[in-house]
Amino acid sequence: MVLGSGLSGLADGVSGGVSIPFREVPGFPEPTVPGHTGRLVFGEVEGKKVLLQAGRFHFYEGHNSDVVVAPVRMAAGLGVRSVLLTNAAGSVSSGLVTGSIMMIEDHVNFMARSPLAGPVLEGEQRFPDMSQPYDATLRGVAREAARELGIDLPEGVYAAVLGPSYETPAEIRLLRGVGADAVGMSTVPEAIAARASGLRVLAFSVITNQAAGLSKDPLNHDEVLEMGKVSGGRLEKLLRVILGKM
Repeated sequence: MVLGSGLSGLADGVSGGVSIPFREVPGFPEPTVPGHTGRLVFGEVEGKKVLLQAGRFHFYEGHNSDVVVAPVRMAAGLGVRSVLLTNAAGSVSSGLVTGSIMMIEDHVNFMARSPLAGPVLEGEQRFPDMSQPYDATLRGVAREAARELGIDLPEGVYAAVLGPSYETPAEIRLLRGVGADAVGMSTVPEAIAARASGLRVLAFSVITNQAAGLSKDPLNHDEVLEMGKVSGGRLEKLLRVILGKM
């Protein structure tokens, strides 16, 4: 499970957890983004064995594809079969309010790069099918969990951009035109690498802000982190129930 900006609280509630800082894992650099604590946590949540990744690596930090998706590939090598991804994202759709949780049903890759470019790695497909990148069965489990908790769980399309600057109003209009509901700077490379390894993927965006042109307020990362903390508690409850049902 990958915990995005300001969403690392679940890592503190792992039963019997063993925490390993990224710097102690060969090939893992220190994270440079506020809100990404940079540690792996092994343990149990709701009776299920989990590997939590608190923080992630981004292309905009200057990392290459091998680093950005290294944790997902490591998880696949350890026998993990399902990956839960989370992120903080901006709302492109007027129907997605700040503080809501969106389940990702599909994505658009505007990063202009793929983690699969280059030699085919052992255990990965050259041309993985992406007609259903986010597992339909797991999404059904998530809907059931949300109903039980009384959490509204809209579904939408996530657009991944390179960053690190926030998008311009014109770019947001473009994203809306191609069907995006939310925008962020992560998640898609990990989802692609996971699918290439045959892993099932489930992903959520915490909507931390309205994108440029939808709000008069300037965007800043501090507000993203703060809203991530506010909404992170609801997402943690949702993830716990989902894990219990898996």
